[in-house]
Amino acid sequence: MSFQKICVLGLGYIGLPTASTFANQGLRVVGVDVNPNIVEILQNGGLHLHEPGLRTLVQAALASGNLTISAHPETADAFIIAVPTPFYENKQADLRAVQSAAESIVPVLEHGNLVVLESTSPPRTTQDVVAPILAKSGMQPGRDFHLAYSPERVLPGHILRELIENARVIGGVDRASAEAGKALYSLISRGEIFLTDSTTAEMVKLMENTYRDINIAIANEFSRLAQRFGIDVWEAIAIANRHPRVKILQPGPGVGGHCISVDPWFLVDAAPDITPLIHTARNVNDSQPKFVVELIKKAANELKGCRVTLLGLAYKPDVDDIRESPALQVISLLVEAGALVTAFEPFKPTGYAAEKVTFTASLDEALHEAEVIVLLVAHTQFIELDAEEVARQTRCRVLVDTVNGWRNPNWESAGFSIYRLGVGH
Repeated sequence: MSFQKICVLGLGYIGLPTASTFANQGLRVVGVDVNPNIVEILQNGGLHLHEPGLRTLVQAALASGNLTISAHPETADAFIIAVPTPFYENKQADLRAVQSAAESIVPVLEHGNLVVLESTSPPRTTQDVVAPILAKSGMQPGRDFHLAYSPERVLPGHILRELIENARVIGGVDRASAEAGKALYSLISRGEIFLTDSTTAEMVKLMENTYRDINIAIANEFSRLAQRFGIDVWEAIAIANRHPRVKILQPGPGVGGHCISVDPWFLVDAAPDITPLIHTARNVNDSQPKFVVELIKKAANELKGCRVTLLGLAYKPDVDDIRESPALQVISLLVEAGALVTAFEPFKPTGYAAEKVTFTASLDEALHEAEVIVLLVAHTQFIELDAEEVARQTRCRVLVDTVNGWRNPNWESAGFSIYRLGVGH
C-alpha cells in the first residue's frame, strides 16, 4: 500500500511531531486540531509546546509546503488519530475526543483508506468504539478500508528521536490492516515493527505503563517507611540495587503525565474485579502528594500563612508537560491548608489556571519572599543551583527536597536546613 497524503488528527505532544516527521519525509500532511488557538498559532509559524528540536522540525515541515494546518479533516490515504484520552473524576476513560475524531473522518473516508488510532485507550476501543463509528460511512473496516491501533511509546524530552528509533507495535482489526499500518510507519520508523491484533496492541501499551506505575508505587511506599524508621531511602535503594536481580525505582512527589498516571485506570475500569494490585498501586501514587505536604508542614511548623515557594510544576524533569502532575495536587493541598503559595515552572512560566497561587516568570521573583522552598521537579537548572547564590537571593533557609536533587553538602554549609522525602528526621 502506498501513501501520498495523510491526515493527523490532534496536534499535541504526539500528533504534531508525527505529522511533521511524515511531512519532512516528503508526504503531504494535513494536521488537524479542534482548538482554534492551536490552529492559529501553528498557521502563523508559532509553537504551543516545548519539546527539544520540535520547533525546527515543525518549521521545516511548514516551509516545505508538505504540512498544512486545518480545523477539519480532508480526504487522504491514511488518517492518524492522536487525540487526548483523559479520565473522568470517577476514573472512567473519557473517549469523547476519540469518538469526535472518528466521527469527523466519516465524511471523507474512502475505499482502501487506512485509519490508525494512536491515542492510549482501554482494551477493545478500536473494535467496539472506533469501528462502529467509521462504519457509518457505509463501509466496513477490514473489508472496505483498513483499521489499526498503534500506540505512541515515546518519552517527553526525547520524542523526536524515539518516534523514529523505538520499536512499534501495530494491531489491526485484521492482518491486512496491520500490514497496511506497517507500510505507513515504515516510512519514518527505524525501530522493529511488531504486528498483532488491535486489542493486544491496546493491552501492550497499558501493560507497559501499569508495570512502571506499580514499581513506582513500591518505591514511594519505601520512602514513607524510611521516614518512619529514621533512615535514608535513597541510600537504602542504592544499596539494594547492587543485588543483580533488584532494580528499585526512585520515589518522588507522585506520578504524573498523560500515560503512567492515567493508563492503569483504564484496566481497573475495564475489569475492576480482577485488578486489585493495579488499583492499590494507583491509590498509593495518587496519595503521595499528601505525604509531601506533611513533610512541608513539618519543615514549616505551621502552613497557615506560611510563604511556600514550589520549584517545578511539570510531571518530569526538563519538559513543560504539567498534565496530571503531582505538583498540582501539592498546590491544591497547600492552598487548602492556608499556605501562601508561589510557584515557578521555567518551561511554563505562565503556570496554569489556579486561584490563590502566584506564578512567577523568574527564579529571583520566586525566591524573594519565601519562607520554605520546595524542590518538586528535578529540572537541570534547579539541580545545578549554587547554594551560596541562592542564599544571597533569599532570607529563606528551609528547603524541602522531594526528588533527592540537593545532596551537595554545600547547601548545609550555606546555612540551609534540608528536609528530604524518604529521609527520617
